[in-house]
Amino acid sequence: MAIRVIVVDDHHLFRKGVIGILQSSPDFEIIGEADNGREAVALVQSLQPDVLIMDLSMPQMNGLEATRRIRELHLNVKILILTVNEEEGALFDAIKQGAQGYMIKTADPDELIHAVHSVAQGEAVVPGNLALRILSDLSRPNHPSTMKDAVEPLTAREIEVLRELGTGASNRDIAKRLFISENTVRNHVRNILDKLHISNRVEAATYAVREGLTKDS
Repeated sequence: MAIRVIVVDDHHLFRKGVIGILQSSPDFEIIGEADNGREAVALVQSLQPDVLIMDLSMPQMNGLEATRRIRELHLNVKILILTVNEEEGALFDAIKQGAQGYMIKTADPDELIHAVHSVAQGEAVVPGNLALRILSDLSRPNHPSTMKDAVEPLTAREIEVLRELGTGASNRDIAKRLFISENTVRNHVRNILDKLHISNRVEAATYAVREGLTKDS
């Protein structure tokens, strides 16, 4: 089944370029497009895509505010931010608001296709040159919450999965290492996020690092 995608960017030519790249693959179906965050929220509500590709700087409502509103509405969509902004602060804000991925617009078409596949499968996408900086920043002690703040304790298996998340492993990698199915991994990840009151895999990875779970990996 094709991955259903909405593309939102106020630069018409760039938006059409992204759509053209994705339409070159049978794996994607473009079901909508828009040029501002307000329309993005409305389209996600009405069309329920699998993935929303969105710029940060847009008129009427920017990408961060649109991401926040979509998460507040509990809409089940994976959000990939595609922007020119390479500052780690912007990446940090996007991840905190609930985006699953963050890409710079200078990325190659093949990287974009891979990123959309990855976020659709629930995996995090962060530029390599920013990944270590954002992980380090999120892992500092002054960021609230640790595993002991969980609503209920993590099981032994969930801790194993959390440890693997801290290494940046994909669901497929975790499944192979722990000899379980990818569907079981997804269920464990969902439980971990719920118990730790966090929104995505990037934050889960930072908890694993901060709790020292990855030291012996």
